[in-house]
Amino acid sequence: MLTLKNVSAGYNGYDVISNINLNASEGETLCILGPNGCGKTTLIKTIAGIIPHKGTIKIDETCISSMKRTDVAKKIAVMSQLSNIYFSYTVYETVLLGRYLHMKNRAFKEPTAKDREYADKCLKALDLLSYKNKQINTLSGGQLQRVYLARTLAQEPNIILLDEPTNHLDLKNQAELIEFLKSWSKEEGHTVIGVLHDLNLAMKLADKVLLLDKGNIAAYGKTEDVISSNIINKVYDMDVKSYMTDSLKYWSSFEVEPVKLRKIK
Repeated sequence: MLTLKNVSAGYNGYDVISNINLNASEGETLCILGPNGCGKTTLIKTIAGIIPHKGTIKIDETCISSMKRTDVAKKIAVMSQLSNIYFSYTVYETVLLGRYLHMKNRAFKEPTAKDREYADKCLKALDLLSYKNKQINTLSGGQLQRVYLARTLAQEPNIILLDEPTNHLDLKNQAELIEFLKSWSKEEGHTVIGVLHDLNLAMKLADKVLLLDKGNIAAYGKTEDVISSNIINKVYDMDVKSYMTDSLKYWSSFEVEPVKLRKIK
């Protein structure tokens, strides 16, 4: 269980988010929504312990402020938005970096058979085994996104924090990633918290939604309740429901084949 109580945080003495209260249980998926600049990424960084905060953040009743940074990292893994700056490792080497915390106390910090086996498991889960020996600077944005998610999973966290995880992914890979995250969250001890802009993807993924407006909670609760509320129109300054309904009407004028997804084992 992750719990935030009256949490505020920001930069240079200025609070970007204020008085955030939420909880995310094992097996839950929570999406953070809101317009650009409302504090979504700041909230992700705060939960991860990357930036200081006021208020209380607890993992299983333990305040993260009283935990060692490495202990927090064993519980929470963060996949941030893609950067154009990265070293030219192979896909396999990149995913193995996620095992660093598990190697930290070893004399030579070399990956064991278990580390390599777990890295392979993460590559397989994201359909990346065939890219195992490729240099990551030769990959497309979508392929690289999946590699970084595999590295995040290799950390064996209880909680994954995702900042726009579907960026750079085509429609098919977006759908498969959402299905994978839903499946992963339902495994024992796992929780997914993700920042998304696409409301359709949020509805497919999330059990609960936190809607931010200028750093404050505008709405928080079950996905269907938040998405269908009038508050979302106010936050986005548009008729969100009509916009999405009009899109559905447009698509209904075509005969569309059902989407077939790869089964992720």
